[in-house]
Amino acid sequence: MNTAKLTQVIAAATLGLSISAASAQVPNNDGYLFDTRGLVAKSGFGLCWKTTRWTPAMAIAECDPDLVKKPEPPKPAAPAAAAPAKPKVCNFSYSLQSDATFAFGKADLNAAGKEQLDKNVIAKLDSCATVKLMLITGHTDRIGGHDTNQKLSEKRADTVKAYLASKGAKADAVETMGAGKTQPVPGVKCDDKLPRKKLIECLAPNRRVVVEVQGPAK
Repeated sequence: MNTAKLTQVIAAATLGLSISAASAQVPNNDGYLFDTRGLVAKSGFGLCWKTTRWTPAMAIAECDPDLVKKPEPPKPAAPAAAAPAKPKVCNFSYSLQSDATFAFGKADLNAAGKEQLDKNVIAKLDSCATVKLMLITGHTDRIGGHDTNQKLSEKRADTVKAYLASKGAKADAVETMGAGKTQPVPGVKCDDKLPRKKLIECLAPNRRVVVEVQGPAK
């Protein structure tokens, strides 16, 4: 046997051993030949060695990129659903101010008080589809006993309720309550050493009624 022939036989035998060992390491794809490192066996021209069992379905990207099914590009994310719009409301609160407050010891609503209620409560009710709740709270200053001021604050709330009703104000629920002298207006500072008349004038902002409205807007 000449030298060239002997070289071919040895090379074939060596390749066969490498193929056998590599095939045992890569059982999931027997369409290609693998060397002992687990790499695809290639010819001197860089072509992958295939077995007789190879079919296009066994193609791998390294050897036959044109036969490998390319992954579909990711679908664009669906646009986020817009958050539902918050329902509009006509909630508001109004407290009688300055010359619209009540006279000391009285529960009568004066002209200034009626005018303020017309502008700041009755007029705003037009923006409401319905009024679910109208809460009317009466208040007094700190002069006098607890029981007296409690009853007086309730009377003031009832006075405002009656006036609003006379102007056509309607609500699913109308609640009145008296807070007595327990909730003075923040910032109103009056020295008890003042003469009584001056003290009464100083505490005037506390003699008030607060109207709170809740409901959906039109």
